[in-house]
Amino acid sequence: MKNLIVMSVAALFVSAAFAQAPAATTTTPAAPATTTSTTTTAPATKAAVNAEAKSEKADAKASEKIAKAKADEKEAVNKADAKAEKSKAKAHAKADKKVAEAKKDSKETKVDATTTK
Repeated sequence: MKNLIVMSVAALFVSAAFAQAPAATTTTPAAPATTTSTTTTAPATKAAVNAEAKSEKADAKASEKIAKAKADEKEAVNKADAKAEKSKAKAHAKADKKVAEAKKDSKETKVDATTTK
């Protein structure tokens, strides 16, 4: 989804670059001024090349950010899982300790009950 957004933004920039470029003259004047038409088309080509380069650079940055975000997410999930396992183990140990204490108390009360008779 992010790649689709990045590509549409890049397309928007490219189209804006083409829209701002001056239109090339198609009529040739009587005087040999062909250099004017070549200089007119050169900035449009240069702008298109620059826009494409910016688009590719933005795509590369976006891809790097996505990869980094995925790696960070994986690391965070692993840390959370490790923390959950640790707390789960502590909870089990605590519960086992309480069960053992309860059994011990139960045995003590049974012993007390049999000795007081």
